[in-house]
Amino acid sequence: MLAYIVRRILYMIPTLFAISVVAFFVIQLPPGDYLTSMVAGMAAQGETVDSATLAALRERYGLGEPFYVQYYKWISGILLRGDFGQSFEWNRPVNTLIWERLGLTFLLSLATLVFIWLVSFPIGIYSAVRKYSLGDYFATFIGFIGLATPNFLLALVFMYIAFAYFGQSVGGLFSPQYVDAPWSWAKFVDLLNHLWIPMVVLGTSGTASLIRLLRANLLDELVKPYVVTARAKGLSERRLLLKYPVRVALNFFVSAQNNILVSLISGAAIVEIVLSLPTTGPLLLRALTAQDMYLAGSFILMLSVLNVISTLLSDIALAWLDPRIRYR
Repeated sequence: MLAYIVRRILYMIPTLFAISVVAFFVIQLPPGDYLTSMVAGMAAQGETVDSATLAALRERYGLGEPFYVQYYKWISGILLRGDFGQSFEWNRPVNTLIWERLGLTFLLSLATLVFIWLVSFPIGIYSAVRKYSLGDYFATFIGFIGLATPNFLLALVFMYIAFAYFGQSVGGLFSPQYVDAPWSWAKFVDLLNHLWIPMVVLGTSGTASLIRLLRANLLDELVKPYVVTARAKGLSERRLLLKYPVRVALNFFVSAQNNILVSLISGAAIVEIVLSLPTTGPLLLRALTAQDMYLAGSFILMLSVLNVISTLLSDIALAWLDPRIRYR
């Protein structure tokens, strides 16, 4: 197992290098750069910038240099000094901007992932064991609704319910009096009171898809000869279910977790904007719109690293879960 993990980590190095090159290249594909977008915005407001100031800013940010020079400065700063560069729009270090929002982003993603597991696992097993029952039809119906309804629409519905029936302030992860307040037990409780809306909204589609995935794979396993043989030998139904078919069906369940985790962080930007969440999604969208290449590139690189790491953890879990999977 240790040799397998070390080998996979070594494979990650060229993969991440290639991802960083592609990410930095894609950020620079749109015509112009941050200064071009800034000048266009100022022109729309009737303001002007003289060419000397524009040339000085371009020289300061290194925007006039070739692509490989800009990439080398960015990636060498990350690897040697942990410096992700300077945000053009915010005029602040990218590290500061990312770490300010990364903690709440991971908290929300972890809470959503736990919600998905707690809901989809028992419902998926029940739907497979009690197939074509009333409960199975109800779970199937809710699953289709969850897959078909856009998350931002669910966010609007939950915001209305929370405000109209519970009198709770909607939008954001904190009440207004706790936004800039230092951390305390009261602020933590206020965070938990606001966390359930984005948690349920973001977890709906993932829960629905995992319920269908677990049900389909478990139905395939329940009719196989080893299940019939174990039942004929007198093994109790509960022990039989959890020890053999559920364990095999979990392979697909575990392998789907890396995609869900990345989608929770990168694909929830619209929901985060609707709910006014202080997370990474709105900041990434703003960086892409403004062509703030160091901030946007750092976000994309961070999400790519997360995707590679989550894939590694998923493969390790699969190898541990199913002895039929060989490390080679």
